[in-house]
Amino acid sequence: MAAEVVSPAWMHTQISAEQYGSRTEEQCAGIEIVDGMVIASPSASKRHNRLTRVLANPLDAAAGLHWNDDTDFDVRLQDVPLTNRRPDVTVYRAETIDLTPTRPQYVLLVVEVVSPGSETTDRIVKVDQYAKAGIPFYWRGEQAATKTYRNGEMFTGTVKATAPFSVSVDLGVV
Repeated sequence: MAAEVVSPAWMHTQISAEQYGSRTEEQCAGIEIVDGMVIASPSASKRHNRLTRVLANPLDAAAGLHWNDDTDFDVRLQDVPLTNRRPDVTVYRAETIDLTPTRPQYVLLVVEVVSPGSETTDRIVKVDQYAKAGIPFYWRGEQAATKTYRNGEMFTGTVKATAPFSVSVDLGVV
């Protein structure tokens, strides 16, 4: 017999920014809020986490003094209805490190690593949400070959980007 996971009642009704702000970090880990509703995210696979690190580490090294690079924290896209996303990697203004939640105007780049179950959200929904919020750059890491139209180039091996800043990422180590 499998154990049944029971989520708290607050995860089943629309919540406000104030209500979300009263929750602990442990309660908010592994969830995003879209139009005030809680969206639970399954635990990431080892491959997902590896690709996230492969992308995050060189971004952090290349970001310089004015930008920080971090993973797994809320970016508040809108207050009403509340929409918080937790990008896999976020490059944000260094001087805003203590501001919570992080607002889109301080974010330069978000990276999402596509996993089974997040394909539509990462490839379509989040692209639109991040763009409408004014975040200038969106990178998507794919774990497998896809049969989708692409808005930009697809890379394997070592990738050298010049925007938003000069960075080299070795995708061959994944």
